[in-house]
Amino acid sequence: MDQEKIGKLIAKCRKDKKMTQQELADQLGVTDKSVSKWENGKCLPNVSLYKELCDILGITLNEFFAGERIKDEEFKEIADNNLLNALEHSSFTLKEKIEYFGDKWDKEHFFELIITMLIIVGFIIYGFIKDNGLQFIFMIVGVICGIYERNRKQAYIEGCVYKQINDKNSF
Repeated sequence: MDQEKIGKLIAKCRKDKKMTQQELADQLGVTDKSVSKWENGKCLPNVSLYKELCDILGITLNEFFAGERIKDEEFKEIADNNLLNALEHSSFTLKEKIEYFGDKWDKEHFFELIITMLIIVGFIIYGFIKDNGLQFIFMIVGVICGIYERNRKQAYIEGCVYKQINDKNSF
């Protein structure tokens, strides 16, 4: 989202409605200084105000995010770009990101983990059938493999989550 472009749209629409910054601020329950900051591109309104602001200014949310009036023939493309932009720059919580990348890792490594577990269980069962005492060694190997896989998963999650955080901070 281009804050300056959005700010210019807010200012233009407000002026088209023949409203002062104070009048807009009063309708939204904010200060005129807040409206001034939005219009100068210094910050954006609180998300909770987006819909009400758009209703007052007579614009759609897509026009707000695009920072310009949208012609009907451009609407779908701009709406898609706005949605993609919002998803790319959304502020998921750290917990949500960890859960997302944990689930992603599980899906990507599902068959690998199943095959590893089946091999270990097979050797343990074989060890009990032959009663050669190797079943305990395979149990230990299974625990070590489990710890190793858990560490791999954690490293993957941390790499993905913190890479995204650092990439966002570089903007």
